[in-house]
Amino acid sequence: MPELEAVLEKRLIEQLCSEESQWTYRPDIKTEEDLWKNFKYILEQNNKAKLEDIPLSESEFAKVKNDISHASFYDAGKWLVGENGKVYVHVQRGNETLHLVVMNNEHIAGGTSVYEVINQYQAFKDENVAGSRDRRFDVTMLINGIPLIHIELKNKEHSYIDGYRQIKKYIAEGKFHGIFSNVQMFVVSNAVDTKYFSAARDTELNKKFLTGWIDEENIPVCDYIDFAKAVLRIPQAHEMVTKYTVLDKDKKKLLILRPYQIHAIEAMRAASKLGKSGYIWHTTGSGKTMTSYKATRNLLMDIPSVEKTIFLIDRKDLDMQTKGAFQSYADNDTIDVDDTENVTSLIKRLADDNRQMIVTTRQKMQVMISRRLKEGTKDYNKIRALKVAFVVDECHRAVTPSTKRDIERFFSNSIWFGFTGTPIFEENKYEQKGDLAQTTEELYGPCLHSYTIKEAIHDGAVLGFNVENLGPKDIKADEEEAYYQSEGHMKNVLNVILNHSPAKFGLQNGRGKTYEAMLTVESISVAQKYFDYLLKIKSGEADIKLDEDIKKALPDFPKIAITFSVSENEEASISNQEAMKEYLEYYNSIYGTSYKLDALGAYNNNLNDRLARKEKRYCDRDEQIDLVIVVDRLLTGFDAPCLSTLFIDRPPMSPQGLIQAFSRTNRLFDANKEYGQVVTFRSPVEYKKKINEALILYSRGGYGKAIAEDWETVLENFTLSLKTIRTFAPTPADALNLSKKQMKTFVRLFRDLDHDFAHLKSFSMYTPDILDSFEFSQSDYDNYAAVYKNIVEMLKKEKPEDSEDQVITDDYDLVAFSKFKVDFEYIVELLQGFVDFLHPDNADFNEVEFEHKLLELREIVKEFSEDNPSLSSILMQVLDEIEEDKTKFMGQDMAVIINQMRYTAIDKEIEKFASKWFISVDDVRYEAYNFKDGELANENKLKENADYTAYKEVTENALPKFKFNSALIRDFKESLMPVILPLIG
Repeated sequence: MPELEAVLEKRLIEQLCSEESQWTYRPDIKTEEDLWKNFKYILEQNNKAKLEDIPLSESEFAKVKNDISHASFYDAGKWLVGENGKVYVHVQRGNETLHLVVMNNEHIAGGTSVYEVINQYQAFKDENVAGSRDRRFDVTMLINGIPLIHIELKNKEHSYIDGYRQIKKYIAEGKFHGIFSNVQMFVVSNAVDTKYFSAARDTELNKKFLTGWIDEENIPVCDYIDFAKAVLRIPQAHEMVTKYTVLDKDKKKLLILRPYQIHAIEAMRAASKLGKSGYIWHTTGSGKTMTSYKATRNLLMDIPSVEKTIFLIDRKDLDMQTKGAFQSYADNDTIDVDDTENVTSLIKRLADDNRQMIVTTRQKMQVMISRRLKEGTKDYNKIRALKVAFVVDECHRAVTPSTKRDIERFFSNSIWFGFTGTPIFEENKYEQKGDLAQTTEELYGPCLHSYTIKEAIHDGAVLGFNVENLGPKDIKADEEEAYYQSEGHMKNVLNVILNHSPAKFGLQNGRGKTYEAMLTVESISVAQKYFDYLLKIKSGEADIKLDEDIKKALPDFPKIAITFSVSENEEASISNQEAMKEYLEYYNSIYGTSYKLDALGAYNNNLNDRLARKEKRYCDRDEQIDLVIVVDRLLTGFDAPCLSTLFIDRPPMSPQGLIQAFSRTNRLFDANKEYGQVVTFRSPVEYKKKINEALILYSRGGYGKAIAEDWETVLENFTLSLKTIRTFAPTPADALNLSKKQMKTFVRLFRDLDHDFAHLKSFSMYTPDILDSFEFSQSDYDNYAAVYKNIVEMLKKEKPEDSEDQVITDDYDLVAFSKFKVDFEYIVELLQGFVDFLHPDNADFNEVEFEHKLLELREIVKEFSEDNPSLSSILMQVLDEIEEDKTKFMGQDMAVIINQMRYTAIDKEIEKFASKWFISVDDVRYEAYNFKDGELANENKLKENADYTAYKEVTENALPKFKFNSALIRDFKESLMPVILPLIG
């Protein structure tokens, strides 16, 4: 019989409060009032001298409470970084400002740090939040009185996912407000399986980012008591929420490192203390940039003998991406990242007396050493004597053996740490050149920590690969070259990419949420042919036509770009430059840029940013790219989680080349991205062999589930799941006559069918005709899906309060629906065409055609209403007005008309909100139109401009000031924005 959750709680607290863990159990703290009282006591004890033993007054502490009650977990994280490791609150006492230390992150496991654990905290319902109820939290860990780690436990009868859902529900209800808004890390467990994740809004949480702990040898630590011993004891727990937490300014997200990242950093720290070098083998896509940032930072912060840490990378375009990531992480950190615009800047920073973390390229380093620093000068002597730690990204290619030797001879007091996802081993070593190193180990020293692709896929740190090896298997060797260079082959490739890969591009996700793909070819001339032919397809001049359903979903698909070095082929350099000029003009016309050939580097940087979509503006469809054509650029070191597919039309690459290229596709992104998709178009038998060899090499043996099931296996799975559902419920109507218990079984079986059907449709060889042999159609699936949704809703309504039945509570989304989401702009174009059709001068007008077109438009708008009812109601209103008066919009721009109607509806909602919270309409309007990714542009300004006095005068049961601000922001995000965001678009 499974242990009761109360017993699990008791055992966990006993472990946390054991001598080795250093936590103190506080059974007396059960309410928010208790928490504030305890926090106040610790704050006053740690600041006795500054307070001169005079306790904080009620008004002073009210100010403190307001200051540490944050609008988001990210904001709390920014505050907890502190200033030089100290976290402050500021209190005005008379004419003096008291800077009180809340927490000193240098005092880990000692000093002023107080470690307490509480359980069964009572989080009372909030009358201002719909559906809110009284809740009890399981276990919470406080540092200096502040809740920083929260744990929810389930017994073995339930999945840890139930704990995750519970936390998500509590966040949605606003339970993590006030002092609880400071939580940085969540832990969920059912005793035998334990995961942790960083704090985020409920809408931002993703089950894919739940992380299990592994030890230094990558052995899973699943038991909750073992997890507590490894992660939740002091100093580890304190380090998790300080030293191993990263704040990403660009995404406004709080990130906690995964265990393999932490082990790598610790291994580098241990080696550096001994003056040893080595390399880190972490599979591509597992977050090496973040690991290397923290490692480079910690080497400088933790090792006093290191004067400079230098993060060395290759190529200027990747310099920009890495530098941008580093600066985003460092913006809320206690360290500065210094980039080097040129060699002069590099010399200046190296000669500076400050201890610094520097990001630069090996090209700049080479120029500095070989040409710019003059022997015997002050700068030369000072820089050469520096004690430097080099951290090298993509170390298999960023620094060649000869280059490293040159740099190492100059910096004689240096240690080196290389990061790579594809080390060079004996099996694929460099050619022998004198006594230069041939393998990664010879170049950098021993492997300090490894985390292979097999382990990363197993842990869910990266996705597996869905590989299709297409192309004829029976071409004679002497005919291959001619066939693969033919226009017919190119047309076949493009037809597969454009018309047989909608699921790979995620077109079903809707506008702005689709995925990207990369096409890599063997030469610049081939890349140019592909791009030129794609332009013909887009202009309607080619044989290949886009499927009408695809145009309906995304009228501008495919948005394309190309990138290559104009000096890759010296003989063709002039023609390549001329071609690139044309490509730049096309890019400029689409995206409103003005790049010319002399600014090719700036173009590449902009293209990289656009592909990566890490800046908010690139989340808009107008700013996105669907397909980029490359030769070798972007195949290594480039990070774009929204890139889902790699199309390969070239001979097989080296083992490291294949894994590097594949790994552009398998970053975690959203819930629907299940695999990194790879499609090869040449020599399918040879490609399969080469891929298997590469995966075996970089998985240290068998590669487990790195490759998804092939077409034949997926077809078998679909056949079985379809047969099973038909046996259980021969028709959709039969499912409605099942018992409640049987309905739950039906839900599980249909999810299996949905998953297998979606997987089947993700293959480029899928066509609807394949279903004929099963006497099944997309329409049959849709009918089953409609019944499935009705049953799930019925079960949810009948479930007991707080039921943890996974079938009912699981937030599973169907993924095999037939229809793509209708694009709003597509409908507006149709409306414009309809209005033009009604013009008296149109000789083709007739009433029958009018009725037909009107009915067709109503059906399309009705379909659109499933995703955006607010906009659909406006579109339906337009159609109603046209039906009453065909001439009403004659000669007018329908886009302008509809936008005016949208803005009127938006203003109505904004005015209601402004009146409720006593804020100016202009302030609310500004925040509404600049609201992105769940964040306000200037939250503090909105709070400051709200007239609390006026609100209090006319509001019965008015909220206190410190609750008013958080309620205002919560209402803005949860009530106003859901209504007007669909209208804003």
